[in-house]
Amino acid sequence: MSRPLRADAARNRAKVLAAAEAVFGELGAGASTEEIARRAEVGVGTVFRHFPTKESLLSEVLAERLRRLAGQAEALADAPDPGPAFLGFFARSVELSASKNALLEALVGSGVEVDVPGSGVGVQLRQALGVLLARAQAVGAIRADLDVDDVIALLAGASHAFAHAGRPEAGQRALAVVLDGMTA
Repeated sequence: MSRPLRADAARNRAKVLAAAEAVFGELGAGASTEEIARRAEVGVGTVFRHFPTKESLLSEVLAERLRRLAGQAEALADAPDPGPAFLGFFARSVELSASKNALLEALVGSGVEVDVPGSGVGVQLRQALGVLLARAQAVGAIRADLDVDDVIALLAGASHAFAHAGRPEAGQRALAVVLDGMTA
């Protein structure tokens, strides 16, 4: 059983994660741990004390992003208008996915097995997405023949299309086509 972190250690861990997310977002997954430590205003030893490898840091940054995404989906579960809540969540997820995809690719490229769907955060995200989908379908806003697996596949595909569109307007157009295709 692991002991809870002291308050200062917990603060340092949070600072490292926030700095890592910003640095990886700006410089890509190849960014140095020294840069992360500098931005977090901690020593590089502190980074490695919390995250023994760069892959473990990348993995935790990705998990934190997915936890936030699941929290956002859960917060929309009781939205007064389920159709726009679902579509807005889908669109925001796609628009913010480029750096998440870069983290995933870096982890896979370094040989780390990434099994997000089966992880605790993967289950949480899947359940929250399922609630949003079911509510939007119940009011006739989203096609009734879609299930959560379809939506996850569409999220992945739309995220890649958005990232590789070349121009922002092309990415938005691709996203609009996917959103239109899900609408009842």
